[in-house]
Amino acid sequence: MNVLVVGGAGYIGSHCVRQLLAAGHRPVVLDNLVYGHRDAVDPAVPFYQGDLGDEAFVGGVLRTEQIGVVMHFAAYCYVGESVTAPMKYYFNNVVATLHLLRAMCDAGVKKFIFSSTCATFGVPTELPIHETMPQAPINPYGQTKLDIENVLKALAHADGLSFAAFRYFNAAGASEDSRIGEDHSPETHLIPVAVDVATGRRPHLELYGTDYPTPDGTCLRDYVHVDDLSRAHIAAIERLATPGAQLFYNLGTGKPTSNREVIRAVERATGKPVKVIEKPRRPGDPPALFADSSKAQRELGWQVKFPDIDSIVATAWRWHASHPKGYNDR
Repeated sequence: MNVLVVGGAGYIGSHCVRQLLAAGHRPVVLDNLVYGHRDAVDPAVPFYQGDLGDEAFVGGVLRTEQIGVVMHFAAYCYVGESVTAPMKYYFNNVVATLHLLRAMCDAGVKKFIFSSTCATFGVPTELPIHETMPQAPINPYGQTKLDIENVLKALAHADGLSFAAFRYFNAAGASEDSRIGEDHSPETHLIPVAVDVATGRRPHLELYGTDYPTPDGTCLRDYVHVDDLSRAHIAAIERLATPGAQLFYNLGTGKPTSNREVIRAVERATGKPVKVIEKPRRPGDPPALFADSSKAQRELGWQVKFPDIDSIVATAWRWHASHPKGYNDR
């Protein structure tokens, strides 16, 4: 199937492009390269550089490439920035996505896979988090994702759009062959920051909060390998055949890992120490977040290939060791 991957030069999108190729699909990438990397996409994959909100441009791509499914990864995703610059997030994550959806409707494309987030749940009422729990985002990033989930439900009812929304937990790792990996600017994710400290590219890592009600006092999070995430998206394609299908899935391993455990895993992988400076808690950081992904396992046949933090970190380390400057295109 011809699949338009919006944000396909970004971290998760680029991994999904490779998994689509491996599964026998024909991916087409649309990315404005604000955060993405052209080198993350195979040169043989059709690539369009442009803005998500340009309906005429997007519509032209949909028709020219005879797209059957759209996968949307082109959101801004820095939680802290969403608090200080909410307009940036609402215009890109909500307004631009509405333009994409209208372009799809005009082109007759009725299948959509959405990159959502566990941030739509806010501070969970219980753990692990399952799909039907109350959604109460505590930051604009999570709210923008929930806003689009609600739009998708309305379009499914009104226009027969079939969609799957995947609520990610902590995406991590890199491709097994180390061809592509994580290269953000700025980089805020714990694993690549810890690798930078271990390899001397940063002087230290700031650890926010060491007095949480967890076994070692640091936050617990659910790390899921980026290729495992990607395979779930591909498994959902065949379930979009029914008009108006509304599918929601949490994606995580269900195994919480503390910040200190992540740091120790990076030290084991690199063989080098990670200097840590302890800082007070950040506002809005829940003590623990981890997923109940049994629905995705049951309905999609989804299984994780990388079930523990050491296997995930090992792939990240191989990418960073072979690409010390990332894609080197900034």
